[in-house]
Amino acid sequence: MDWRDTGILLSARRHGETSAILEIFTAGHGRHMGVLRGGASRRIAPSLQPGAQLDVAWRARLEDHMGAWTVEPQRSRAATAMADRLSLAGLNAVVALLAFCLPERESHPALYARSENLLDLLGQRELWPLAYLRWEMALLDEMGFGLDLSACAVTGINEPLDFVSPRTGRAVSAVGAGDWAERLLPLPPVLLGRGPAPDHEILAGLKTTGHFLENRLANQLRDRPLPAARAQFVERLARSVN
Repeated sequence: MDWRDTGILLSARRHGETSAILEIFTAGHGRHMGVLRGGASRRIAPSLQPGAQLDVAWRARLEDHMGAWTVEPQRSRAATAMADRLSLAGLNAVVALLAFCLPERESHPALYARSENLLDLLGQRELWPLAYLRWEMALLDEMGFGLDLSACAVTGINEPLDFVSPRTGRAVSAVGAGDWAERLLPLPPVLLGRGPAPDHEILAGLKTTGHFLENRLANQLRDRPLPAARAQFVERLARSVN
């Protein structure tokens, strides 16, 4: 069993004296684990930072074995991420959520393309927060927990839509919400692809996507809390706004 692909490094941990176990999200083969011989060496270890873009080959005697990697670094994102705290927090959130959400060895090519494009925007403060919010919405869609913002779940009208049901993920208008409005999640225009997308709207949108990541996706897929890196990124973004 062997194949070659391109991928995003999610994590690397030392294995024995000289090797490393790499977790990589690949374009065509999904999230894969494998051993990289010599992965702890001074030559290659500095290139194995989360978010790095790699050309990889995976080989195993049997399909269900962990397998072994050979890797060729294509580009590092570490320097860009380390340039400011928001970029670093964003990178950590993306790789942590991918490692948390993705089933092993299940291909998600559309999500892979979105993730690579998102990471390539690191360091572009004017673009990153909105791109990240849209990526979280795509992640929910890919995992089967996408939001339905097409029309009010109560009245069936298209607009104005002001809320999201925390139970169903469907949009709700102010008229349809009635006395239940305080129990619903915010639906800022940015989630509908409207308006200039100011940071306070992006934060409101992240409150809504975060609810479904934590209360729907995490509960049903892993039954444990989301990675702390996601909350740390949102907190860092909120600090940069205030």
